[in-house]
Amino acid sequence: MRVVSGIQPTGNLHLGNYLGAIRNWVRMQDGMGDGEQCLFFLADLHAISMPHDPAELKKGTLEMAAALVACGIDPSRSVLFNQAQVPQHAELQWLLGGTARMGWLNRMTQWKDKAGKNREGQSVALFTYPVLQAADVLLYQATHVPVGEDQKQHLELARDIAQKFNNDFASEDAPVFTLPDPIVPPQAARIMSLRNGAAKMSKSDPSDMSRINLSDDADEVMKKVKKAKTDPEPLPSEEKGLEDRPEALNLVTIYAALTDGNVEGVLKDFGGEGFGKFKPVLGELLVETLRPISARFIELLEDREALDAILARGASQAREIAVPTLAKTYEALGLVRG
Repeated sequence: MRVVSGIQPTGNLHLGNYLGAIRNWVRMQDGMGDGEQCLFFLADLHAISMPHDPAELKKGTLEMAAALVACGIDPSRSVLFNQAQVPQHAELQWLLGGTARMGWLNRMTQWKDKAGKNREGQSVALFTYPVLQAADVLLYQATHVPVGEDQKQHLELARDIAQKFNNDFASEDAPVFTLPDPIVPPQAARIMSLRNGAAKMSKSDPSDMSRINLSDDADEVMKKVKKAKTDPEPLPSEEKGLEDRPEALNLVTIYAALTDGNVEGVLKDFGGEGFGKFKPVLGELLVETLRPISARFIELLEDREALDAILARGASQAREIAVPTLAKTYEALGLVRG
């Protein structure tokens, strides 16, 4: 079993990133047995498909690497790297470009959503983004890829490309590519803004009080929780009572996610209580959960040499796995190499 997954290297990481994605990666890593392997990469090549600030991309890549390690990704047990240090990703994308079909890419709903009405004004990279995603997983002969609802179509495309390539250029008993299967991770908590329960927690929100950053200290965490928007009603004893109370639901959801419980269980313990009692308890729970993560995150960001070494080592391991697949692809296509 080989699991491959990537994440966009956005900076200013917050609680929503941790509970929504990163924690699932850590649990996946911890569930690996002997001979099984996880490869996690920072998708910096994907990031240039949209307008971007080079300095911010570089900063975000390093911050994401630090956050992943701080949250529990162990570089000695998983392969952690950024795409730009493994040129085989871009190389394989080009080789797969002869197999992928325009019609397949035109049907990608994310292309339609991101391009909007101005398709002619979008980058070629945005259109061919799913072919790079296919290369990301096929390069490593991934057996499994974690996917959410928004990525299922892209994994199906990767399988289609792999299948067509194998049919066109390889024999049935010696395929070039493994067809990866999807893993649907456990339902991740959907963490909303502390100022608006109808909006996701986001680094782009101008108010820092809307989110809990992984770099926040204990005082900042407690302050943000205590000032989080709520309503005057006490917590209900059943989940149905949180309908039309998005801010209350959000705080209960955060508590449930941190304790690996569910909303019903939290309400069983706190139903009838006001936020004057619930918020300090939630704040303490957040402080205890995030304290070691925050400390390690800041420590890594201040030690650029250690961070660079982690990514360089991971990239070296990734290249070692990638080279044989790329060689087979060139050979199957009849391309002559020295």
